Amino acid sequence: MPTTTWERLPESRRDAVLTAAEDEFAEHGFSRGSLNVIARNAGVSKGSLFQYFDDKVDLFDHLVERASGRVGAVMDAAAAELDWKAGFFPAFTAMLDCWMDYFADNPRDRSLTVRASLEADPQTRGAVTDEVDRRHLRFIRPRLVAAQADGWLRADADLDAFESLLLLILPHLAMEPGLRTVDPVFGTGERSADRAGVRRLVAVFEDAFGSRPTGGASSTAPRQTRPGRTRPGRARPGGRS
Repeated sequence: MPTTTWERLPESRRDAVLTAAEDEFAEHGFSRGSLNVIARNAGVSKGSLFQYFDDKVDLFDHLVERASGRVGAVMDAAAAELDWKAGFFPAFTAMLDCWMDYFADNPRDRSLTVRASLEADPQTRGAVTDEVDRRHLRFIRPRLVAAQADGWLRADADLDAFESLLLLILPHLAMEPGLRTVDPVFGTGERSADRAGVRRLVAVFEDAFGSRPTGGASSTAPRQTRPGRTRPGRARPGGRS
């Protein structure tokens, strides 16, 4: 965490350090990022950086948490606009679209998020991503529990497995939106009107964890039929015993 010396700095000085550090780590990652370059571009001495933060990991961790907070605020606002009770998987799809749109529009935060997820040193990666993962889980778990109570997820659905898979997929979806090379199978990085690849991934989640109650209207979740296979409609919760 930033030191008290950092908190006493003028806002313009803090902004200069943060901008220089975000640029350097977004471009080169933690291991190859240079404190000398950060200090030079921020107009401060390298020694001053150690008056502001405990060490290089502390600085990188602060930047990643700031980026996580920015995307978290956007996701919270988007989630509040959705009717989760009317259909979990349509809302889930909309949130994945929002996630990818954010990183497509904010390349610096995208790079910081990806650099943290792909950091080669496990100790550094763990120190940086632990709080980010906890933030994700605080967002995800209550919605999964509510979806299960509302009948959108099976009563015996393994919510831990759902969360674990989603934590693996989110950095993948954040990575370089707009480039097919990230996912040559589904092309999830394509910023198209329907993002068919993302909807196919959602369909896999729904197959694995979704409920199949009888009665009611079919699910509004966008679906993609696999070649040579007919998919039955998925009903809204209703008629549960």
